Amino acid sequence: MNTEILGIILMFALTLLLAIPFGKYIARVYQGSNTFLDPVFNPIEKLFYRASGIDHTEEMGWKRHLKILLSINFIWFIWGMTVLMCQGWLPLNPDSNPNMTADLAFNTSVSFVVNCNLQHYSGETGLSYLSQLFLMFLQFVSAGTGLAAAAILFNALKERTTETLGNFYVYFIKSCTRILLPLSIITAVILMVNGTPMTFDGKQDMLTMEGKTVQVSTGPVAALTAIKHIGTNGGGFFGTNSAHPFENPNYFTNIIEMTAQMIVPFAMIFTLGFYLKRKKLALMIFGVMTVGFLLLTIPTVMAEMNGNPALSQMGIDTSAGATEGKETRFGAAASGYWSIATTVISTGSVNSMHDSAMPVSGLSQLLAMMVNCFYGGCGVGILNFYIFIILAVFISGLMVGRTPEFLGKKIEAREMKIAMIIALLHTLLILSGTALSTALPEYGASTLNNPGFHGFSEILYEFTSSSANNGSGFEGLGDNNLWWNISTGIVLLLSRFLPIIGPIAIAGILASKKHIPESSGTLKTDTSTFGLMVFAVIFIIAALSFFPALALGPIAEYFSPA
Repeated sequence: MNTEILGIILMFALTLLLAIPFGKYIARVYQGSNTFLDPVFNPIEKLFYRASGIDHTEEMGWKRHLKILLSINFIWFIWGMTVLMCQGWLPLNPDSNPNMTADLAFNTSVSFVVNCNLQHYSGETGLSYLSQLFLMFLQFVSAGTGLAAAAILFNALKERTTETLGNFYVYFIKSCTRILLPLSIITAVILMVNGTPMTFDGKQDMLTMEGKTVQVSTGPVAALTAIKHIGTNGGGFFGTNSAHPFENPNYFTNIIEMTAQMIVPFAMIFTLGFYLKRKKLALMIFGVMTVGFLLLTIPTVMAEMNGNPALSQMGIDTSAGATEGKETRFGAAASGYWSIATTVISTGSVNSMHDSAMPVSGLSQLLAMMVNCFYGGCGVGILNFYIFIILAVFISGLMVGRTPEFLGKKIEAREMKIAMIIALLHTLLILSGTALSTALPEYGASTLNNPGFHGFSEILYEFTSSSANNGSGFEGLGDNNLWWNISTGIVLLLSRFLPIIGPIAIAGILASKKHIPESSGTLKTDTSTFGLMVFAVIFIIAALSFFPALALGPIAEYFSPA
Protein backbone atom coordinates (compact mmCIF):
# COMPACT_ATOMS: atom_id res chain seq x y z
CA MET A 1 0.00 0.00 0.00
CA ASN A 2 1.14 3.54 -0.76
CA THR A 3 3.04 5.01 2.22
CA GLU A 4 1.07 8.25 1.91
CA ILE A 5 -2.19 6.35 2.34
CA LEU A 6 -0.71 4.45 5.28
CA GLY A 7 0.10 7.79 6.90
CA ILE A 8 -3.51 8.91 6.57
CA ILE A 9 -4.82 5.65 8.02
CA LEU A 10 -2.36 6.01 10.91
CA MET A 11 -3.61 9.52 11.70
CA PHE A 12 -7.25 8.45 11.72
CA ALA A 13 -6.63 5.25 13.70
CA LEU A 14 -4.48 7.02 16.30
CA THR A 15 -7.16 9.63 16.86
CA LEU A 16 -9.89 7.01 17.25
CA LEU A 17 -7.85 4.89 19.68
CA LEU A 18 -7.19 7.90 21.90
CA ALA A 19 -10.70 9.34 21.59
CA ILE A 20 -12.60 6.43 23.16
CA PRO A 21 -10.91 6.49 26.61
CA PHE A 22 -10.73 10.28 26.42
CA GLY A 23 -14.48 10.39 25.82
CA LYS A 24 -15.03 8.29 28.92
CA TYR A 25 -12.83 10.70 30.88
CA ILE A 26 -14.82 13.73 29.65
CA ALA A 27 -18.06 12.03 30.69
CA ARG A 28 -16.67 11.60 34.22
CA VAL A 29 -15.65 15.27 34.27
CA TYR A 30 -19.17 16.47 33.43
CA GLN A 31 -20.79 13.95 35.77
CA GLY A 32 -18.71 15.32 38.64
CA SER A 33 -17.03 11.96 39.22
CA ASN A 34 -13.49 11.65 40.53
CA THR A 35 -10.64 11.92 38.01
CA PHE A 36 -6.87 11.73 38.32
CA LEU A 37 -6.58 15.51 37.75
CA ASP A 38 -8.74 16.43 40.75
CA PRO A 39 -5.81 17.03 43.14
CA VAL A 40 -4.37 19.55 40.67
CA PHE A 41 -7.48 21.46 39.60
CA ASN A 42 -9.90 21.23 42.53
CA PRO A 43 -8.01 23.84 44.62
CA ILE A 44 -7.61 26.14 41.58
CA GLU A 45 -11.31 25.96 40.72
CA LYS A 46 -12.38 26.56 44.33
CA LEU A 47 -10.13 29.61 44.49
CA PHE A 48 -11.64 30.92 41.25
CA TYR A 49 -15.21 30.47 42.51
CA ARG A 50 -14.38 32.20 45.78
CA ALA A 51 -12.59 35.13 44.11
CA SER A 52 -15.31 35.70 41.52
CA GLY A 53 -18.27 35.21 43.84
CA ILE A 54 -19.74 32.45 41.68
CA ASP A 55 -22.05 29.98 43.38
CA HIS A 56 -20.98 26.75 41.69
CA THR A 57 -23.75 24.80 43.43
CA GLU A 58 -26.55 26.82 41.77
CA GLU A 59 -28.78 24.78 39.47
CA MET A 60 -29.74 26.64 36.28
CA GLY A 61 -32.53 26.32 33.75
CA TRP A 62 -31.74 26.47 30.03
CA LYS A 63 -32.61 30.17 29.78
CA ARG A 64 -30.24 31.05 32.62
CA HIS A 65 -27.47 29.03 30.92
CA LEU A 66 -27.89 30.93 27.67
CA LYS A 67 -28.07 34.33 29.39
CA ILE A 68 -24.69 33.75 31.05
CA LEU A 69 -23.16 32.31 27.89
CA LEU A 70 -24.14 35.30 25.78
CA SER A 71 -23.17 37.84 28.46
CA ILE A 72 -19.62 36.64 28.97
CA ASN A 73 -19.04 36.29 25.23
CA PHE A 74 -20.12 39.92 24.75
CA ILE A 75 -17.60 41.00 27.40
CA TRP A 76 -14.82 39.06 25.63
CA PHE A 77 -15.74 40.70 22.33
CA ILE A 78 -15.46 44.24 23.76
CA TRP A 79 -12.22 43.32 25.49
CA GLY A 80 -10.82 41.94 22.25
CA MET A 81 -11.74 45.05 20.26
CA THR A 82 -9.97 47.21 22.83
CA VAL A 83 -6.74 45.19 22.81
CA LEU A 84 -6.54 44.96 19.00
CA MET A 85 -7.22 48.67 18.40
CA CYS A 86 -4.64 49.71 21.01
CA GLN A 87 -1.91 47.08 20.48
CA GLY A 88 0.48 49.59 18.89
CA TRP A 89 1.20 51.29 22.22
CA LEU A 90 0.55 48.36 24.55
CA PRO A 91 3.45 46.17 25.85
CA LEU A 92 4.81 42.96 24.26
CA ASN A 93 5.16 44.50 20.81
CA PRO A 94 8.86 44.11 19.98
CA ASP A 95 8.27 44.40 16.21
CA SER A 96 6.20 47.62 16.59
CA ASN A 97 3.14 46.27 14.77
CA PRO A 98 0.48 49.00 14.40
CA ASN A 99 -3.06 49.19 15.81
CA MET A 100 -5.82 47.41 13.91
CA THR A 101 -8.47 49.46 12.14
CA ALA A 102 -11.93 49.39 13.70
CA ASP A 103 -13.49 47.17 11.01
CA LEU A 104 -10.63 44.66 11.08
CA ALA A 105 -10.62 44.62 14.90
CA PHE A 106 -14.39 44.01 14.82
CA ASN A 107 -13.99 41.06 12.45
CA THR A 108 -11.03 39.58 14.32
CA SER A 109 -12.53 39.91 17.78
CA VAL A 110 -15.86 38.43 16.66
CA SER A 111 -14.08 35.67 14.80
CA PHE A 112 -12.04 34.48 17.77
CA VAL A 113 -14.92 34.83 20.23
CA VAL A 114 -17.11 32.58 18.06
CA ASN A 115 -14.39 29.92 17.59
CA CYS A 116 -14.04 30.66 13.86
CA ASN A 117 -10.66 32.43 13.73
CA LEU A 118 -11.26 33.86 10.27
CA GLN A 119 -8.09 35.87 9.72
CA HIS A 120 -8.17 38.92 7.45
CA TYR A 121 -4.62 39.77 8.54
CA SER A 122 -1.21 38.10 8.57
CA GLY A 123 -0.39 37.08 12.13
CA GLU A 124 3.31 37.90 12.28
CA THR A 125 2.83 41.43 10.91
CA GLY A 126 -0.73 42.19 12.03
CA LEU A 127 -0.55 41.41 15.73
CA SER A 128 1.67 42.14 18.71
CA TYR A 129 2.59 39.32 21.09
CA LEU A 130 0.07 40.69 23.60
CA SER A 131 -2.67 40.45 20.97
CA GLN A 132 -1.57 36.94 20.02
CA LEU A 133 -1.73 35.91 23.69
CA PHE A 134 -5.17 37.47 24.13
CA LEU A 135 -6.44 35.67 21.05
CA MET A 136 -4.98 32.48 22.53
CA PHE A 137 -7.10 33.17 25.62
CA LEU A 138 -10.14 33.49 23.35
CA GLN A 139 -9.25 30.18 21.72
CA PHE A 140 -9.56 28.54 25.15
CA VAL A 141 -12.78 30.19 26.24
CA SER A 142 -14.57 29.94 22.88
CA ALA A 143 -13.87 26.20 22.77
CA GLY A 144 -14.85 25.95 26.43
CA THR A 145 -18.15 27.66 25.61
CA GLY A 146 -18.94 25.08 22.94
CA LEU A 147 -18.05 22.19 25.23
CA ALA A 148 -20.14 23.63 28.07
CA ALA A 149 -23.12 23.95 25.70
CA ALA A 150 -22.71 20.28 24.77
CA ALA A 151 -22.59 19.35 28.47
CA ILE A 152 -25.92 21.16 28.99
CA LEU A 153 -27.37 19.13 26.13
CA PHE A 154 -26.07 15.88 27.62
CA ASN A 155 -27.64 16.75 30.96
CA ALA A 156 -30.97 17.55 29.31
CA LEU A 157 -30.99 14.25 27.43
CA LYS A 158 -30.10 12.27 30.54
CA GLU A 159 -32.76 13.62 32.91
CA ARG A 160 -36.26 12.17 32.79
CA THR A 161 -38.11 15.35 33.80
CA THR A 162 -36.35 18.45 35.07
CA GLU A 163 -36.31 22.24 34.88
CA THR A 164 -32.63 22.57 35.81
CA LEU A 165 -29.59 21.45 33.83
CA GLY A 166 -26.57 21.91 36.06
CA ASN A 167 -24.33 24.96 36.36
CA PHE A 168 -22.87 26.71 33.30
CA TYR A 169 -19.82 28.03 35.13
CA VAL A 170 -18.89 24.54 36.31
CA TYR A 171 -19.21 23.06 32.83
CA PHE A 172 -17.29 25.94 31.30
CA ILE A 173 -14.41 26.02 33.76
CA LYS A 174 -13.99 22.25 33.77
CA SER A 175 -13.96 22.27 29.97
CA CYS A 176 -11.05 24.70 30.03
CA THR A 177 -9.07 23.24 32.93
CA ARG A 178 -9.73 19.48 32.77
CA ILE A 179 -9.99 19.01 28.99
CA LEU A 180 -8.40 21.77 26.91
CA LEU A 181 -5.48 22.81 29.11
CA PRO A 182 -3.84 19.38 29.73
CA LEU A 183 -4.04 18.42 26.05
CA SER A 184 -2.67 21.81 25.00
CA ILE A 185 0.31 21.53 27.33
CA ILE A 186 1.21 18.08 26.00
CA THR A 187 0.84 19.19 22.38
CA ALA A 188 2.84 22.40 22.91
CA VAL A 189 5.73 20.50 24.51
CA ILE A 190 5.86 18.04 21.60
CA LEU A 191 5.91 20.95 19.13
CA MET A 192 8.68 22.75 21.04
CA VAL A 193 10.82 19.59 21.07
CA ASN A 194 10.42 19.46 17.29
CA GLY A 195 11.50 23.05 16.73
CA THR A 196 8.41 25.25 17.10
CA PRO A 197 9.47 28.57 18.74
CA MET A 198 8.25 29.62 22.17
CA THR A 199 9.80 33.00 22.90
CA PHE A 200 8.98 36.68 23.46
CA ASP A 201 11.93 37.93 21.43
CA GLY A 202 11.26 39.92 18.27
CA LYS A 203 12.38 39.11 14.73
CA GLN A 204 15.57 37.06 14.58
CA ASP A 205 18.39 37.09 12.03
CA MET A 206 18.64 33.81 10.15
CA LEU A 207 20.94 32.62 7.37
CA THR A 208 19.24 31.33 4.21
CA MET A 209 20.54 28.52 2.00
CA GLU A 210 21.64 31.20 -0.47
CA GLY A 211 23.84 32.69 2.24
CA LYS A 212 21.68 35.77 2.82
CA THR A 213 20.76 37.07 6.28
CA VAL A 214 17.02 37.72 6.69
CA GLN A 215 14.80 38.66 9.61
CA VAL A 216 12.30 35.95 10.54
CA SER A 217 9.36 36.39 12.92
CA THR A 218 9.17 34.13 15.97
CA GLY A 219 7.17 34.42 19.20
CA PRO A 220 5.03 32.25 21.53
CA VAL A 221 4.12 29.98 18.60
CA ALA A 222 3.98 26.54 20.27
CA ALA A 223 1.35 27.51 22.84
CA LEU A 224 -0.96 29.12 20.28
CA THR A 225 -0.54 26.29 17.77
CA ALA A 226 -1.53 23.73 20.40
CA ILE A 227 -4.82 25.32 21.46
CA LYS A 228 -5.68 26.36 17.91
CA HIS A 229 -6.00 22.64 17.15
CA ILE A 230 -7.16 21.22 20.48
CA GLY A 231 -9.95 23.81 20.58
CA THR A 232 -10.77 23.44 16.85
CA ASN A 233 -10.01 27.15 16.49
CA GLY A 234 -7.59 27.22 13.58
CA GLY A 235 -6.17 30.74 13.85
CA GLY A 236 -2.48 30.59 13.00
CA PHE A 237 0.39 32.57 14.50
CA PHE A 238 1.72 33.10 10.98
CA GLY A 239 -0.17 34.08 7.85
CA THR A 240 0.48 30.72 6.20
CA ASN A 241 -0.84 28.86 9.25
CA SER A 242 0.32 25.24 9.60
CA ALA A 243 2.05 25.36 6.22
CA HIS A 244 4.68 27.49 8.00
CA PRO A 245 7.71 25.43 9.15
CA PHE A 246 7.61 27.04 12.61
CA GLU A 247 3.98 26.04 13.18
CA ASN A 248 4.32 22.59 11.61
CA PRO A 249 8.00 21.61 11.25
CA ASN A 250 7.78 18.03 9.90
CA TYR A 251 5.57 15.05 9.09
CA PHE A 252 5.56 13.92 12.73
CA THR A 253 4.21 17.27 13.93
CA ASN A 254 1.70 17.07 11.08
CA ILE A 255 0.40 13.82 12.61
CA ILE A 256 0.34 15.38 16.08
CA GLU A 257 -1.56 18.47 14.90
CA MET A 258 -4.01 16.36 12.90
CA THR A 259 -4.69 14.16 15.93
CA ALA A 260 -4.95 17.22 18.17
CA GLN A 261 -7.67 18.85 16.09
CA MET A 262 -9.73 15.68 15.71
CA ILE A 263 -9.52 14.14 19.17
CA VAL A 264 -12.01 16.34 21.05
CA PRO A 265 -14.76 16.16 18.37
CA PHE A 266 -14.28 12.37 18.20
CA ALA A 267 -14.25 12.05 21.98
CA MET A 268 -17.41 14.10 22.47
CA ILE A 269 -19.39 11.55 20.46
CA PHE A 270 -18.27 8.77 22.81
CA THR A 271 -18.80 11.08 25.78
CA LEU A 272 -22.48 11.21 24.81
CA GLY A 273 -22.64 7.41 24.89
CA PHE A 274 -20.90 7.12 28.26
CA TYR A 275 -22.84 10.02 29.81
CA LEU A 276 -26.26 8.70 28.76
CA LYS A 277 -25.23 5.03 29.06
CA ARG A 278 -26.31 4.61 25.43
CA LYS A 279 -23.23 3.38 23.61
CA LYS A 280 -25.22 2.15 20.60
CA LEU A 281 -26.56 5.68 20.08
CA ALA A 282 -23.00 7.04 20.12
CA LEU A 283 -21.89 4.39 17.65
CA MET A 284 -24.77 5.28 15.32
CA ILE A 285 -23.79 8.95 15.43
CA PHE A 286 -20.11 8.16 14.90
CA GLY A 287 -20.99 5.83 12.02
CA VAL A 288 -23.06 8.45 10.18
CA MET A 289 -20.41 11.10 10.68
CA THR A 290 -17.60 8.80 9.56
CA VAL A 291 -19.43 7.71 6.40
CA GLY A 292 -19.93 11.37 5.51
CA PHE A 293 -16.30 12.13 6.31
CA LEU A 294 -15.00 9.30 4.11
CA LEU A 295 -17.27 10.26 1.21
CA LEU A 296 -15.61 13.67 1.25
CA THR A 297 -12.06 12.52 2.02
CA ILE A 298 -11.56 9.72 -0.51
CA PRO A 299 -12.26 11.74 -3.70
CA THR A 300 -10.20 14.64 -2.34
CA VAL A 301 -7.13 12.53 -1.60
CA MET A 302 -7.44 10.77 -4.96
CA ALA A 303 -7.77 14.07 -6.84
CA GLU A 304 -4.72 15.56 -5.13
CA MET A 305 -2.61 12.42 -5.62
CA ASN A 306 -3.52 12.15 -9.32
CA GLY A 307 -2.43 15.71 -9.99
CA ASN A 308 -3.59 18.25 -12.53
CA PRO A 309 -4.54 16.52 -15.85
CA ALA A 310 -3.90 19.75 -17.76
CA LEU A 311 -0.25 19.60 -16.70
CA SER A 312 -0.02 15.92 -17.62
CA GLN A 313 -1.25 16.73 -21.13
CA MET A 314 1.64 19.18 -21.43
CA GLY A 315 4.12 16.41 -20.66
CA ILE A 316 4.89 17.62 -17.13
CA ASP A 317 5.58 14.94 -14.52
CA THR A 318 2.71 14.87 -11.99
CA SER A 319 3.70 11.65 -10.20
CA ALA A 320 4.03 13.61 -6.94
CA GLY A 321 0.41 14.75 -7.27
CA ALA A 322 -0.99 18.26 -7.40
CA THR A 323 1.93 20.03 -5.75
CA GLU A 324 0.95 23.65 -6.33
CA GLY A 325 0.31 25.36 -3.00
CA LYS A 326 1.56 22.38 -0.98
CA GLU A 327 4.51 21.67 1.26
CA THR A 328 6.77 18.85 0.04
CA ARG A 329 7.40 17.74 3.64
CA PHE A 330 3.73 16.63 3.83
CA GLY A 331 2.87 15.66 0.26
CA ALA A 332 -0.34 15.80 -1.75
CA ALA A 333 -2.20 13.00 0.05
CA ALA A 334 -1.66 14.28 3.61
CA SER A 335 -2.50 17.80 2.47
CA GLY A 336 -5.75 16.60 0.89
CA TYR A 337 -6.64 14.67 4.04
CA TRP A 338 -5.94 17.71 6.22
CA SER A 339 -8.10 19.93 3.99
CA ILE A 340 -11.18 17.76 4.62
CA ALA A 341 -10.46 17.13 8.30
CA THR A 342 -10.08 20.85 8.98
CA THR A 343 -13.30 21.74 7.12
CA VAL A 344 -15.36 18.87 8.53
CA ILE A 345 -14.24 19.56 12.09
CA SER A 346 -14.47 23.36 11.64
CA THR A 347 -10.89 23.88 12.76
CA GLY A 348 -9.99 25.94 9.70
CA SER A 349 -6.22 25.57 10.02
CA VAL A 350 -4.42 24.72 6.79
CA ASN A 351 -1.19 22.96 5.83
CA SER A 352 -1.64 23.81 2.13
CA MET A 353 -3.30 26.50 0.02
CA HIS A 354 -6.95 25.53 -0.48
CA ASP A 355 -7.17 28.03 -3.33
CA SER A 356 -4.72 25.82 -5.26
CA ALA A 357 -6.67 22.59 -4.68
CA MET A 358 -8.23 20.65 -7.54
CA PRO A 359 -11.90 21.47 -8.29
CA VAL A 360 -13.07 18.16 -6.78
CA SER A 361 -11.19 18.99 -3.60
CA GLY A 362 -12.66 22.48 -3.45
CA LEU A 363 -16.12 20.97 -3.87
CA SER A 364 -15.51 18.54 -1.00
CA GLN A 365 -14.12 21.28 1.26
CA LEU A 366 -17.18 23.41 0.62
CA LEU A 367 -19.58 20.50 1.19
CA ALA A 368 -17.82 19.64 4.47
CA MET A 369 -18.59 23.13 5.78
CA MET A 370 -22.04 23.33 4.21
CA VAL A 371 -23.13 20.10 5.93
CA ASN A 372 -21.42 21.30 9.13
CA CYS A 373 -22.34 18.30 11.29
CA PHE A 374 -19.80 15.55 10.52
CA TYR A 375 -17.77 15.58 13.78
CA GLY A 376 -17.87 19.41 13.93
CA GLY A 377 -16.11 21.73 16.36
CA CYS A 378 -15.67 21.43 20.11
CA GLY A 379 -19.15 20.70 21.43
CA VAL A 380 -21.05 22.41 18.63
CA GLY A 381 -20.64 19.44 16.30
CA ILE A 382 -22.90 17.44 18.60
CA LEU A 383 -25.36 20.37 18.79
CA ASN A 384 -25.58 20.60 14.99
CA PHE A 385 -26.09 16.85 14.64
CA TYR A 386 -28.77 16.95 17.34
CA ILE A 387 -30.84 19.26 15.11
CA PHE A 388 -30.77 16.69 12.32
CA ILE A 389 -31.69 13.91 14.76
CA ILE A 390 -34.77 15.90 15.78
CA LEU A 391 -35.72 16.40 12.13
CA ALA A 392 -35.13 12.74 11.31
CA VAL A 393 -37.20 11.59 14.31
CA PHE A 394 -40.09 13.83 13.28
CA ILE A 395 -40.01 12.73 9.63
CA SER A 396 -39.66 9.06 10.58
CA GLY A 397 -42.61 9.34 12.96
CA LEU A 398 -44.77 10.79 10.23
CA MET A 399 -43.72 8.05 7.81
CA VAL A 400 -44.76 5.21 10.14
CA GLY A 401 -47.77 6.99 11.65
CA ARG A 402 -46.42 7.31 15.20
CA THR A 403 -45.90 10.26 17.51
CA PRO A 404 -42.27 11.38 17.10
CA GLU A 405 -40.22 10.67 20.24
CA PHE A 406 -36.56 10.92 21.13
CA LEU A 407 -35.19 9.42 24.36
CA GLY A 408 -38.66 9.29 25.89
CA LYS A 409 -39.77 12.82 25.00
CA LYS A 410 -42.39 13.79 22.42
CA ILE A 411 -41.19 16.01 19.57
CA GLU A 412 -43.93 18.57 18.94
CA ALA A 413 -44.50 21.64 16.74
CA ARG A 414 -42.54 24.07 18.93
CA GLU A 415 -39.36 22.00 18.82
CA MET A 416 -39.73 21.37 15.10
CA LYS A 417 -40.07 25.07 14.31
CA ILE A 418 -36.85 25.83 16.18
CA ALA A 419 -35.04 22.93 14.50
CA MET A 420 -36.09 23.98 11.00
CA ILE A 421 -35.10 27.61 11.60
CA ILE A 422 -31.63 26.53 12.75
CA ALA A 423 -31.23 24.02 9.90
CA LEU A 424 -32.14 26.61 7.24
CA LEU A 425 -30.25 29.51 8.85
CA HIS A 426 -26.90 28.12 7.68
CA THR A 427 -28.10 28.04 4.07
CA LEU A 428 -29.61 31.52 4.30
CA LEU A 429 -26.45 33.14 5.65
CA ILE A 430 -24.14 31.55 3.08
CA LEU A 431 -26.27 32.09 -0.01
CA SER A 432 -27.48 35.59 0.89
CA GLY A 433 -23.93 36.76 1.62
CA THR A 434 -22.65 35.24 -1.62
CA ALA A 435 -25.52 36.74 -3.62
CA LEU A 436 -24.94 40.25 -2.24
CA SER A 437 -21.21 40.06 -2.91
CA THR A 438 -21.72 39.05 -6.52
CA ALA A 439 -24.62 41.45 -7.10
CA LEU A 440 -22.54 44.34 -5.74
CA PRO A 441 -19.19 43.78 -7.47
CA GLU A 442 -17.85 47.16 -6.37
CA TYR A 443 -17.87 45.77 -2.82
CA GLY A 444 -17.46 41.99 -2.86
CA ALA A 445 -16.12 40.86 -6.23
CA SER A 446 -13.75 43.78 -6.69
CA THR A 447 -11.01 42.08 -4.63
CA LEU A 448 -11.06 38.71 -6.40
CA ASN A 449 -7.74 37.33 -7.59
CA ASN A 450 -9.32 34.90 -10.03
CA PRO A 451 -12.07 35.46 -12.62
CA GLY A 452 -14.91 33.16 -13.66
CA PHE A 453 -15.97 30.03 -11.82
CA HIS A 454 -13.02 29.95 -9.45
CA GLY A 455 -13.59 33.56 -8.48
CA PHE A 456 -17.19 32.73 -7.60
CA SER A 457 -15.90 29.81 -5.50
CA GLU A 458 -13.69 32.23 -3.56
CA ILE A 459 -16.74 34.30 -2.59
CA LEU A 460 -18.83 31.23 -1.79
CA TYR A 461 -16.01 29.74 0.29
CA GLU A 462 -15.57 32.91 2.37
CA PHE A 463 -19.19 32.99 3.50
CA THR A 464 -19.35 29.21 3.91
CA SER A 465 -16.26 29.28 6.11
CA SER A 466 -17.73 32.15 8.15
CA SER A 467 -21.12 30.49 8.64
CA ALA A 468 -19.55 27.14 9.53
CA ASN A 469 -17.28 28.78 12.15
CA ASN A 470 -14.36 27.38 10.18
CA GLY A 471 -11.98 30.20 9.31
CA SER A 472 -10.10 28.71 6.37
CA GLY A 473 -10.27 30.48 3.02
CA PHE A 474 -9.63 30.47 -0.70
CA GLU A 475 -6.93 33.04 -0.14
CA GLY A 476 -7.03 34.43 -3.66
CA LEU A 477 -9.67 36.72 -2.20
CA GLY A 478 -8.55 40.09 -0.85
CA ASP A 479 -10.68 40.14 2.29
CA ASN A 480 -9.28 42.93 4.47
CA ASN A 481 -11.66 45.72 3.56
CA LEU A 482 -14.81 47.25 5.04
CA TRP A 483 -17.23 45.04 3.08
CA TRP A 484 -15.67 41.69 3.93
CA ASN A 485 -14.84 42.57 7.54
CA ILE A 486 -18.37 43.72 8.39
CA SER A 487 -20.39 41.27 6.27
CA THR A 488 -18.54 38.17 7.44
CA GLY A 489 -18.50 39.51 11.01
CA ILE A 490 -22.30 39.65 11.02
CA VAL A 491 -22.48 36.12 9.58
CA LEU A 492 -20.03 34.94 12.24
CA LEU A 493 -22.19 36.26 15.08
CA LEU A 494 -25.48 34.84 13.79
CA SER A 495 -24.04 31.48 12.76
CA ARG A 496 -22.38 30.88 16.13
CA PHE A 497 -24.95 31.81 18.72
CA LEU A 498 -28.28 30.97 17.09
CA PRO A 499 -27.19 27.34 16.44
CA ILE A 500 -26.24 27.13 20.13
CA ILE A 501 -29.44 28.79 21.37
CA GLY A 502 -31.68 26.56 19.22
CA PRO A 503 -30.48 23.09 20.35
CA ILE A 504 -30.23 24.16 23.99
CA ALA A 505 -33.77 25.58 23.84
CA ILE A 506 -35.07 22.33 22.30
CA ALA A 507 -33.22 20.23 24.87
CA GLY A 508 -34.48 22.40 27.75
CA ILE A 509 -38.08 22.23 26.52
CA LEU A 510 -37.91 18.46 26.09
CA ALA A 511 -36.25 17.99 29.48
CA SER A 512 -39.22 19.65 31.17
CA LYS A 513 -41.71 17.28 29.51
CA LYS A 514 -43.04 14.11 31.03
CA HIS A 515 -40.87 11.09 30.28
CA ILE A 516 -42.55 8.36 28.23
CA PRO A 517 -41.21 4.81 28.82
CA GLU A 518 -40.09 2.92 25.74
CA SER A 519 -42.52 0.40 24.30
CA SER A 520 -42.75 -1.93 21.31
CA GLY A 521 -43.97 1.02 19.24
CA THR A 522 -41.07 3.31 20.14
CA LEU A 523 -38.85 4.32 17.23
CA LYS A 524 -35.36 2.96 17.82
CA THR A 525 -32.84 5.76 17.30
CA ASP A 526 -29.68 3.75 17.89
CA THR A 527 -29.91 1.52 14.81
CA SER A 528 -28.22 1.62 11.43
CA THR A 529 -31.65 2.10 9.81
CA PHE A 530 -32.24 5.31 11.74
CA GLY A 531 -28.65 6.33 11.01
CA LEU A 532 -29.43 6.00 7.30
CA MET A 533 -32.50 8.19 7.83
CA VAL A 534 -30.41 10.87 9.55
CA PHE A 535 -27.88 10.77 6.73
CA ALA A 536 -30.68 11.19 4.18
CA VAL A 537 -32.08 14.20 6.06
CA ILE A 538 -28.61 15.77 6.18
CA PHE A 539 -28.12 15.18 2.46
CA ILE A 540 -31.53 16.56 1.47
CA ILE A 541 -31.56 19.63 3.73
CA ALA A 542 -27.90 20.54 3.92
CA ALA A 543 -26.30 19.30 0.71
CA LEU A 544 -28.96 19.77 -1.97
CA SER A 545 -29.72 23.31 -0.80
CA PHE A 546 -26.31 24.37 -2.07
CA PHE A 547 -26.22 22.46 -5.35
CA PRO A 548 -27.08 25.48 -7.58
CA ALA A 549 -24.29 27.53 -5.97
CA LEU A 550 -21.81 24.65 -6.26
CA ALA A 551 -22.78 24.22 -9.91
CA LEU A 552 -21.68 27.81 -10.54
CA GLY A 553 -18.38 27.27 -8.75
CA PRO A 554 -16.29 24.10 -8.39
CA ILE A 555 -18.56 21.87 -10.52
CA ALA A 556 -18.46 24.30 -13.45
CA GLU A 557 -14.70 24.69 -12.97
CA TYR A 558 -14.24 20.91 -13.13
CA PHE A 559 -16.08 20.61 -16.45
CA SER A 560 -14.64 23.76 -18.02
CA PRO A 561 -11.83 23.47 -20.61
CA ALA A 562 -8.32 23.53 -19.16
